[in-house]
Amino acid sequence: MSHEVISAVIRGASGFVSEADEKLTAALAKHGPDKDVGFPQTAFYLPMACALMGIEAKKLSDLQPIVEHCKEILPPVPAKKLWLPYLGNGLDAGAATLLSSEVTCALRYLDGEKIEEGFEGFMSDTILRELGIQLVDGRMPGFAAILGPAPSNEIAVKIIRELQKRSILSFIIANRDGKSMFDQLTEEGVEMGWSTYIVPVGRDTHAGIYVLDWAMRGALTFGGHKQGDFANCLKYCRDRIFAFGITFGPIPDDWYAVGAAAILMGFPVISDHESTPEVRPTGVTLYEALVRETDYSKLVSRCIEVRGVKVKVEEIDIPVSYAAAFEGERVRREDMHVEFGGKYSTAFEFLRMRDLDEVEDGKIELVGSDIDKAEPGGAMDLAIVVDVAGRKMQTDFEGILERQVHTYLNHAMGFMHTGQRDIIWLRISKNAFEQGFRLAHIGKIIHAKLHENFAGIVDKVAVTVYTDKKDIEKILPEARKAFDARDERIAGMSDESVDTFYSCTICQSYAPNHVCVITPERLGLCGAYNWLDGKAAFEISPSGPNQPIKKGKTIDEKLGEWQGVNEFVYTTSNRTVEHFSAYSLMENPMTSCGCFECILAIVPEANGVMIVNREYGGDTPIGMPFSTLAGSVGGGAQTPGFLGVGRLYLTSKKFISAEGGLGRLVWMPKELKDAMRERLVTRAKEAGLGEDFVDKIADETICTDSEGLMEFLAKVEHPAMSMASLF
Repeated sequence: MSHEVISAVIRGASGFVSEADEKLTAALAKHGPDKDVGFPQTAFYLPMACALMGIEAKKLSDLQPIVEHCKEILPPVPAKKLWLPYLGNGLDAGAATLLSSEVTCALRYLDGEKIEEGFEGFMSDTILRELGIQLVDGRMPGFAAILGPAPSNEIAVKIIRELQKRSILSFIIANRDGKSMFDQLTEEGVEMGWSTYIVPVGRDTHAGIYVLDWAMRGALTFGGHKQGDFANCLKYCRDRIFAFGITFGPIPDDWYAVGAAAILMGFPVISDHESTPEVRPTGVTLYEALVRETDYSKLVSRCIEVRGVKVKVEEIDIPVSYAAAFEGERVRREDMHVEFGGKYSTAFEFLRMRDLDEVEDGKIELVGSDIDKAEPGGAMDLAIVVDVAGRKMQTDFEGILERQVHTYLNHAMGFMHTGQRDIIWLRISKNAFEQGFRLAHIGKIIHAKLHENFAGIVDKVAVTVYTDKKDIEKILPEARKAFDARDERIAGMSDESVDTFYSCTICQSYAPNHVCVITPERLGLCGAYNWLDGKAAFEISPSGPNQPIKKGKTIDEKLGEWQGVNEFVYTTSNRTVEHFSAYSLMENPMTSCGCFECILAIVPEANGVMIVNREYGGDTPIGMPFSTLAGSVGGGAQTPGFLGVGRLYLTSKKFISAEGGLGRLVWMPKELKDAMRERLVTRAKEAGLGEDFVDKIADETICTDSEGLMEFLAKVEHPAMSMASLF
């Protein structure tokens, strides 16, 4: 490493350490050593100190050994010019930067410093777990931390769009002379947020620690590494979290220090400035640590090359960008060229199976007027009819393939799709229309993606788009008849009606011992896969993560334990889980990874259970929020009394049936209750719990403490109070 780089890194790190020391001294004098300190909504205290030093920093006094350690490892600025063939002192300075900047930011939260509007600040454990499924299924192949503004607004938008196109999440941090890339993107009207993969974190350089903390919690959460196991935590970040930094313009000392911190974690830095010295030794990073790329048309490709990110850019013949990053994009009314469905017109989508000789593969047909005939800002009727044929295609797969249309169309920039079946609502933006997007492109997207993702069962795909109301009204009855038949077929299935379940082990890259067992009456804990999905996935990829599980001999009907399932789980869990009960929360329950929609937990004093979804960030009657519970439940271990589940499992007849079922449910967040009220009322009636049972379930508007819960349950005479003891 050159003298210029190492000197700048150490100077920058010295500034971070001095600041942390001064702020901590002032905080101790003001608040005393026992004052609580920490970041919001995390189970990992100060995550970097937890991972690298094994310290659970809860009080101000806990920060003192962290700052002292920073002083000890901070090297002096070299007295003479030298070149080293290794990163050496630069990495020590990087570690000091990580720990000291984390202390400073924790003290900022203690002092109540407001996060600037539009910026994220510290990122919660909930957000980390929400994106877990995108990490494991490859939709999000990596992360970029962008320091400073680009040379122009045009370049800023170009770089961001190139990252979005590859579904790479962009974190925006730091500024130059007060200006951030956030300001550039705001000026250009670029929509930012988690849903568009563009997250402004903070205007100053300290915000870098929030990004690096977020990455380090990946090692602690998904990697299952213990606090203080710094070597394996850093190795996990290098080998499994594909992040990199991008800097614009000359690099100041504090940026160099944060860059060294990133490099210590295995994340290289790519600079656009011709004066930046390159650091090419490998080992700490997979490839080069610090490189230059002054050609902005090649910058993102260079980043991907240096970090070794495995990306797949969708190449579909449409005039707008296409990538998963656009899935959360909203088309507002003022930006809309035309809309379909909702309360404004009739619109539906319908996928049906056909014989091979009935489908001409690749035929895309528009029957009726295109959107260039629409009144700008107005509404049109629409029907999207997809005909699919394949040697392995089955009618059971129609609904599964049809539901993919929502995702496929949302990946087109400027296209918004919500709903499904005959309750869809679509919008096409003015910008997409001006770029040449037309209704035939809907067919091109669906044709390409069904072939790509379902090649195992799909041989031919044809798409017809209708806009004439008379044609739409002729087809709609056929579609609705098919929708009803699907519901009856799926609703009528039971665990007893099949001799085969399906596994899902896609999350084993993060929870090596986890095995999800999907049955007709119990969907996957991520909420994304049901039994039919598992069956379809096995047809598509016989060697993939969704494998058939023969139930075999019944061991315990009440618990839901079968010999064949036990043998499969034992083998597939790396011989760690010997027994599995499908219907019990208390005895050998299913393992959990980290991608569950909700967590189920016992409330012993109430003789019942509560459920909390990851969207809810408040307190619960057992004294732990979702984020804390998630830190204990995930990782692939069996945890009696605690269970990760998909929300629809609540309305299954097999919902913890070994413990008495739905009647045990005593508390849930109001938002979840309201969203599921109709289903819960129907299930409660079926279970003989009465029409008013749902109103006997407490929520946060009633209580968030144990005492308040018990008073409420006694008042409403909740059935759990008179059920057999859970223990």
